Amino acid sequence: MKSKQKNSRRLFLKNSIGALAAFTIVPRHVLGGTGYLAPSDTLTKAVIGVGGMGRGHFAYAGTKTVAVCDVDTRHIQLALDALGGGKGVKTFRDYRELITLPEVDIVHIATPPHWHGIIAADAARAGKDIWCEKPMTRTIGEGKRLVEAVQQHGRIFRLNTWFRFSDNFYGMGTTVKPIKKLVESGLLGWPLKVTVSRHTGFDWKFYWVGKTHLEPEPIPKELDYDRWLGPAPYKPYNPHRVHTTFRGYWDYDGGGLGDMGQHYIDPVQYFLGKDDTSPVQIEVDAPQQHDDAVGTWRKISYTYEDGCQIILDGAGTEENAAYIEGPKGKLYPGFRSDIPELERKLAAFPDPLPQVTDFVDAVKNRKKFALNESNGHRSATIVNLGKIALQLGRSLKYDPVKQEFINDEGANRLLNPPLREPWFM
Repeated sequence: MKSKQKNSRRLFLKNSIGALAAFTIVPRHVLGGTGYLAPSDTLTKAVIGVGGMGRGHFAYAGTKTVAVCDVDTRHIQLALDALGGGKGVKTFRDYRELITLPEVDIVHIATPPHWHGIIAADAARAGKDIWCEKPMTRTIGEGKRLVEAVQQHGRIFRLNTWFRFSDNFYGMGTTVKPIKKLVESGLLGWPLKVTVSRHTGFDWKFYWVGKTHLEPEPIPKELDYDRWLGPAPYKPYNPHRVHTTFRGYWDYDGGGLGDMGQHYIDPVQYFLGKDDTSPVQIEVDAPQQHDDAVGTWRKISYTYEDGCQIILDGAGTEENAAYIEGPKGKLYPGFRSDIPELERKLAAFPDPLPQVTDFVDAVKNRKKFALNESNGHRSATIVNLGKIALQLGRSLKYDPVKQEFINDEGANRLLNPPLREPWFM
């Protein structure tokens, strides 16, 4: 039965997409219709998931929103209002119909994370370039399959966390560029330990916790709850499961770790030079987690094969911790250091290699974006490794090449938890 459902969905996409799943962008008038701007002028985009996050992404320079999709009709109306009434904007409740539009260049995915992988992979198969919210995927297995889909179909992918290349990096009081330069200079020594806590400038948002005794309530008429759940296990509707509080449930996200983890950890992967690997050991110190509702945790520790560590200090126990500590020196919030005359010494070293940070330019010229499907998958993997260790309540050993746990059948089952039919990836 499952095989028939998979074939049915593939047939739906194949018949709808047809020859539109091109490997490069071509002018849309070639694909059908008249009056469209060529990609050399303005890129068109569709936003899937137009709650508060999705509606904040309509006005990027060099793009024009031409379609929106949501399972809640209230969100659709709010999106149209934000778009000046929505004249000329097409609306959908089923993203599979939206991604077949020939006039759409970019699909922006702003749904809850349990939908990210499936929608992004289908968009790649439909020939669309992709801008996806964090975390990239809810599971490691979905991340692997999304990488394959994006690369197989020659798409440009951007993950929407930007701190590896722009903006002040929380409590560090600087962009990540000088931190990367410092690490590459060797002035701190090696291996390094990075501590991410409120004392180093990073809030773990432990208000994103779930409720353990949710009473079933009637489903609002404006919400297609079955479609909102999609691949997630069926559970009776309660408003705390959906929209702004979904992060508190394992089926859809991972609490504060799921919300902020990739923002905080992706730049660490970058400046440690770990974009093509993952930690080999994960240790957790946390209360026993509920099987449905996400709880809090005291500490999650990741260790790489070379001895580098990332410490997520949820309890804030290390009040005087350096953000980065190495055998030769330390770096504190505000880019303070115990290395004398750090800025003068650092000036003698080369800057980090430049990155492609303009997504519109990346799409037009088919350049790999700075934070793409490959390195985005690796930083999302760290978030998902922590979630699995928390759910199991124990330490884990991980093989970053095979991307599986070592001699741990229980943990490996959580790499690819089953998706509710008829959804698959």
